[in-house]
Amino acid sequence: MIKRTFSLLLLLSSGPASAAQLTDMETRWLTAGAAVLGYAKQELRLPIDITVQPQARPTDVPLALGYQDGRCKLVLSMRGNPTAEDILDGVPAAQRGLMIEAMVAHEIGHCWRYAQGAWHAVPAGFEQGPDGEAAALRDTRREEGYADLVALAWTQQRHPEQYAAVAAWMRQVRQPSPATGSHSTLAWLQLAPTGAAFSSSLPLFEQASQLWRQGLLQDD
Repeated sequence: MIKRTFSLLLLLSSGPASAAQLTDMETRWLTAGAAVLGYAKQELRLPIDITVQPQARPTDVPLALGYQDGRCKLVLSMRGNPTAEDILDGVPAAQRGLMIEAMVAHEIGHCWRYAQGAWHAVPAGFEQGPDGEAAALRDTRREEGYADLVALAWTQQRHPEQYAAVAAWMRQVRQPSPATGSHSTLAWLQLAPTGAAFSSSLPLFEQASQLWRQGLLQDD
């Protein structure tokens, strides 16, 4: 318990919450994502604050990421949220921590894009498109696709023996996935049916970027 509390205090050191104030659910999720958060904060030096909402709103998802004043804000909205762990329905108890870790890696993918000044930007040769509702949905879908690939690249790097389980779960979470949906990322998930799709010689985020650019060809 002492080691776990110390680790969470390190993760929360730049945010308003402390390990002593966390609920059991919040502690479980942050513990599951501790390796990702440690990598992001200590090795990548990404500017991340962790915020715990005192009361979730009806539309809040349990874990989300925003960007404000040059810093990423990882927000937990679990208190008063009866559906917070519905996304894990059907996942064996022994694998739930693994799926939470993948979700945290997904959010760190968003943080990386923000920190690089690349949010909603695409490589040369791809359509940026005019402003409007359709363009906003497309831009969000592209960012979700990139973050999903970061989650899979992380899993392949840290848990290769569990890659198939995580990839299958992510495809299931994205179903049904209409082509116009902002979280319709199957164009990218289908490019990585196995961990062999990622180039292990490249840095984590470049591994995701390679496949992401291929998916943009299908989403353009």
